[in-house]
Amino acid sequence: MIDAYEDPGTPDCRGGWAYLAWLVRCQPGRALAGAVLASVWMVLLAAAPYLLSRAVDDGLESGDQAALAGWTAALVAVGALNAWLSIMRHRTMTRVRMDGYFRTTKVVVRQTVRLGAGLSRQVRAGEVVTIGVGDVHTIAGSLTVIGPGVGSVVVYVFVAGLLLSVSPLLAGVVLLGVPVVAVLVGPLMTRLQGTEAEYRERQGVLTARIGDLAGGLRVLNGLGGKGLFADAFERDSQRLRAQGYRVGAVTSWLQALGLGLPTLFLAVVTWLAARLAAQGELTVGELVSVYGYVAVLVGSVAFLVDMGYQLSRGVVAARRVVRLLRLEPAPDTGTADAPGEPAVLHDPGSGVRVAPGRLTALVGARHAEVSAVVDRLGRYGPSDATWGGVRLDAMPLDQVRAGILVADHEADLFAGSLREVVAGRRERAPADLVRAVRAAAADDIVQGLAEGLDSPVTAQGRSLSGGQRQRVRLMRALLADPEVLLAVEPTSALDAHTEAAVARRLRAARAGRTTVVTTTSPLVLDHAETVHYLVDGKVAATGHHRDLLQREPGYRALVARDPEDTEGTEDTEGTEDTDVAEEAVR
Repeated sequence: MIDAYEDPGTPDCRGGWAYLAWLVRCQPGRALAGAVLASVWMVLLAAAPYLLSRAVDDGLESGDQAALAGWTAALVAVGALNAWLSIMRHRTMTRVRMDGYFRTTKVVVRQTVRLGAGLSRQVRAGEVVTIGVGDVHTIAGSLTVIGPGVGSVVVYVFVAGLLLSVSPLLAGVVLLGVPVVAVLVGPLMTRLQGTEAEYRERQGVLTARIGDLAGGLRVLNGLGGKGLFADAFERDSQRLRAQGYRVGAVTSWLQALGLGLPTLFLAVVTWLAARLAAQGELTVGELVSVYGYVAVLVGSVAFLVDMGYQLSRGVVAARRVVRLLRLEPAPDTGTADAPGEPAVLHDPGSGVRVAPGRLTALVGARHAEVSAVVDRLGRYGPSDATWGGVRLDAMPLDQVRAGILVADHEADLFAGSLREVVAGRRERAPADLVRAVRAAAADDIVQGLAEGLDSPVTAQGRSLSGGQRQRVRLMRALLADPEVLLAVEPTSALDAHTEAAVARRLRAARAGRTTVVTTTSPLVLDHAETVHYLVDGKVAATGHHRDLLQREPGYRALVARDPEDTEGTEDTEGTEDTDVAEEAVR
């Protein structure tokens, strides 16, 4: 089975069938072993009726006790061997399934990492979740039909040969019966693929809505839009349920035909064999063997129908995975080097000019317009922004990412210890941790956890409050210490006292570095060295916060509040805060 750190290989993305074939080719020995074990297992199942017929004809009918004992012993030995083969077959096919599961998971994760920030712009979040939760399991499950499928074909030929030695008529009925079943079931397989594909599409849409609802419930409540969103979700869920019924209808017909047609087939062959036995053309033992042969064929035909069902679902799921794997990240053709020293960051689209080494604030009535400026300055979309006079899209993306960090207030937090969450892959010096904890006003978070920085944090920081999560994200961004930090609403979930502390400390912590914050908080704006006031996504005024309050009515209406009195909260020398942070880190 694939190792956790092993390269999963290069998948075949020509289509769903090609992808499934690639998964089989990645483990040829195991797939071949599963097919051989299943074939021998099913052939021995068919051999049991032959041994039983010999025991009846040679032992019971003739009264030969030795022959009866011999054939009975052979039957017991074959049964014991077949029990062991069944265990090994199941174990082998389970390993095939698990390899397919982990290999598909790894190529999907590798592709999402490769697409990076461009993933959300090319595929819905619900689509990725549906692939990870459902399609990977479906693909892995479809691989387990390799053994029974191959074994069913082998035993079909084997039983037809045995019946040919008993009665050419019965052999002819068997050889013609199975293709008739395939002809009847085939159209349903095609229909199942279509209904299953539509069901998966609707499931992806609904999953995306669930994510939106969970993430924006508080906002929807405040805007009074919860009912409207709930109605849309109800309509989508009703459509999904209706489509699920259609999938269920096709599946039920497949299962009914998979069991009903072979049983009817068994009845026809048994009736013919009984007539031949009554006419003296078959012995009693041969009649028993024919019944056993056809009973084995009932199972093999059911396996073949189930194989078609599983493969139909597997192909639909594989096509969705292939569609994700075919996506390409935005081309990175940049050859110009990033500035080697602090330089001006400029967005011609909005007119925002960020001076190096200063704390700059962006203010706008519409969050989307301000965020669009940050996306362009961080090269997270089409951009003609420049850094040091050179276009960002002319620089290699890795250099841009190394120098410019966009810290979103809703950025993901991964599970792990708090130290791992904020430090990432690199070891951080205790002094750096102290400075980051203090600058983000996160002393109380570290002190409040039982094990301090080594305390576990759940995925997305669910074990923390909203304000604590925001300060942990800010701590992580400050600890990265990029040349340019673009912080989106870094204090929006904080109370006034904590926000004032962060506003004071952020400028000092980023001294000599370029920092841009998007905010409408006067507590933060009062510490900014430059404020750009944006109207309709364009710079309408630039200056200091207090100057803009006096000369820009629109700016004053947007940011003016009655903040709590913060006198007495200014740091004198900062020594007390530093001592608290050091104690928290320890």
